[in-house]
Amino acid sequence: MNLLEKRILFVCRQKSNGQASPIVQAQHASLQSANVDVFLIRGKGLLAYFKSIPKLRKFIKTQNIDIIHAHYSFSGYAASLSLFKPVVCSLMGSDVQAKGIKKGLLRFFALHIWDAVVVKSKPMAQNIGLESAHIIPNGVNFSTFRETDRQEALRKTGFDRNKHNILFLADPARPEKNYNLASEAVKILADQNIVLNAIHGIDHNEIPHYLSAADILLLTSKWEGSPNAVKEAMACNCPMVSTDVGDVKEIIGDTEGCYITSFEAEDVAAKLKLALDFGKRTKGREKIQHLDSTIIAERLIEVYKQVLNK
Repeated sequence: MNLLEKRILFVCRQKSNGQASPIVQAQHASLQSANVDVFLIRGKGLLAYFKSIPKLRKFIKTQNIDIIHAHYSFSGYAASLSLFKPVVCSLMGSDVQAKGIKKGLLRFFALHIWDAVVVKSKPMAQNIGLESAHIIPNGVNFSTFRETDRQEALRKTGFDRNKHNILFLADPARPEKNYNLASEAVKILADQNIVLNAIHGIDHNEIPHYLSAADILLLTSKWEGSPNAVKEAMACNCPMVSTDVGDVKEIIGDTEGCYITSFEAEDVAAKLKLALDFGKRTKGREKIQHLDSTIIAERLIEVYKQVLNK
């Protein structure tokens, strides 16, 4: 099958900046060999997704869409209720954590409605009891995410070059990111030369500078699917400390300078000390060559072909 002859539609929620999330944008860019459009859903909550159905149905008809790739379960519901077109649904992480009726609804669509389901990691598939799910993590754009000159990175980020800079690459206000644990662990170290930098809301293309300027990436999330920050840090050879969530342990493997921690602040602090004592860049980039976004794109294309061939 020549996928160039088919029209693929990404369906996802519009962010506050009027665009798709960086994850979706990156995946769109990686699918250079396919004909991909994007439909953005405005608003939040399940009601906003259902309100989008008439416009989505019209778009599918007028653009002669052949297959829909919905990002997030709510997008998948809207896509499936718009027209009888094949739907591939990527679960993003938070939707897999649903409980009760929400989880039952997700499992119903996954088992009986959607033509294929993509999850980011094996624990996500296990969480919803879906052995048939395609486990395809988000890829990393190796052209964008590479280690940059440290002095230039320090200048661009404004990090104090005389301090040890720990990077917390998430919004501290999001409870699942568990910023309090990160802050408590740094306090335990009781070292004025260690600075915890919480960074969020920046242009995605600027992140390599922060990962190059940082001494350590710290991820203390309560749960994740397949966190992009970890893969991007690996691509930039940045040491890291992370809780054992999603597929982090699998991603870092035996990479020196990268450490898995429990959810105890004392353990996080101890691992941060090990990472600081490591004192150099990692060889993370060579460990995740299989996560190059071009390789991940090929795996997605195979899923589309399987669905269209049914």
